[in-house]
Amino acid sequence: MVAVLFKKRPILLASLSLCLLSVSTACATAPNGKSWESSFAADPNLPDNGLTLDQSSPQGNTQPNAIAQLPEDFPSEIPIYPEVQLQAASNSEPRLARWTSPDPSNLIQSYYQKEFQSNNWEIVTQNGDDTRSTLVARRDDLQVNLSVQPTSRETPATSESPSTDAATELTIEYNRNAGEVAIAENSTSEPDSLLRVGNIGQRLGLNSPGSSTADNSTNTPQTTSVASEFTDIEKVPQFRPYIEDLAVLGVLKPDSASKSNSASGAFEPNKAVTRRQYARWLVAANNQVHANRPGQQVRLASGTSQPAFSDVPRSDPDFAAIQGLAEAGLIPSTLSGDSTNVLFRPDAPLTRENLVLWKTPLDTRSTLPKASVEAVQETWGFQDSGKVNPTALRAVLADFQNGESSNIRRVFGYTTLFQPQKTVTRAEAAAALWYFGSQGEGLSAKEAQQLKRQPSQPTAQSEAPPTGSENQ
Repeated sequence: MVAVLFKKRPILLASLSLCLLSVSTACATAPNGKSWESSFAADPNLPDNGLTLDQSSPQGNTQPNAIAQLPEDFPSEIPIYPEVQLQAASNSEPRLARWTSPDPSNLIQSYYQKEFQSNNWEIVTQNGDDTRSTLVARRDDLQVNLSVQPTSRETPATSESPSTDAATELTIEYNRNAGEVAIAENSTSEPDSLLRVGNIGQRLGLNSPGSSTADNSTNTPQTTSVASEFTDIEKVPQFRPYIEDLAVLGVLKPDSASKSNSASGAFEPNKAVTRRQYARWLVAANNQVHANRPGQQVRLASGTSQPAFSDVPRSDPDFAAIQGLAEAGLIPSTLSGDSTNVLFRPDAPLTRENLVLWKTPLDTRSTLPKASVEAVQETWGFQDSGKVNPTALRAVLADFQNGESSNIRRVFGYTTLFQPQKTVTRAEAAAALWYFGSQGEGLSAKEAQQLKRQPSQPTAQSEAPPTGSENQ
């Protein structure tokens, strides 16, 4: 019998296997089949012993890199540009966050300028060139240092697919209780300006060489620091106070057109000022002098505005300021109904009549009066009144009505020749921008420094500004 079973073993084994297969299939489809099936699964708690069923890496090595996250206490007041990807954030000193964006840098810069201005931030300093735009803003006890710069990564023209590399890098450094440290306290001298803003910005590379900031390890008034930064303003002693006060406010800095001059701290006061430079300074000076009065500030144009001038596209580094002046009706353009002004000529030298034409409306804050050549001759006594452009005549006459606070008297002194087409120097432009407002009711750059200490208080009326002779 045993022998018979032994001979039939292959048949029996095959039958047994078939039975087991049928049972397992039935159990798997039964209501409790999953439990029965799991009882045969490998115990996940058993040691790996180095044995795997495939060649994939261990699970711990297949996790993606950690995604950067903003700290929980990141100030909600700080606006975040919509199209950005956070790259890094630090909750330790210095507290900062860094993003990248596919959008161009000028669009991002315009976004922050508009956001800060519309939400009652005080713009402390603002600078920009082709490689980096920086802005320092403060509201209450919070200070923000913004740096926007294009990246060097570009997609080759022969590439078949567009690049996904970011076009712009955006860095924000922020600091609470900044108001307590931003103003240098000096019991023996007048508190002239912000001393620590520059050092905060230098950690992010915010300040270009020769910028008007002082080391926070000293209590030296800011004017002294600016005087040492500008190595050549002793050439124009009558204009030196104006240049220094505007530099303290962050409006002026060493000439960036020449790398050698920028490195040596030269302001080049006798160099002709261009139309773009004056437009940029005009907006910056007005907004700094009226830092506590948002209703008196010139709004910078957004990066989506339709350009008013064909030679100042959105990509121009001074587009926001020039376009903002045009949109405010402060400079002639097609927006103000002047169909002949389709070109701004940003790099052309500024003339005397344009200096007065652009600046005077920000002093009078009213419609310019009607004027004639005879009226200008009678008031100013200019022998060349007939050479003044009819559009500029109104501003020249209105400037006379501002008495000792007039731009012409402060910049050019006593003269019987206006020379409307004569080129304006950088020092003369600074003198014009030192004071905004009508006689006895305006504000100077010097007074604006003091008012920065009281950002929540109403702007006080200023005293009459010094004439050119008082600053000799």
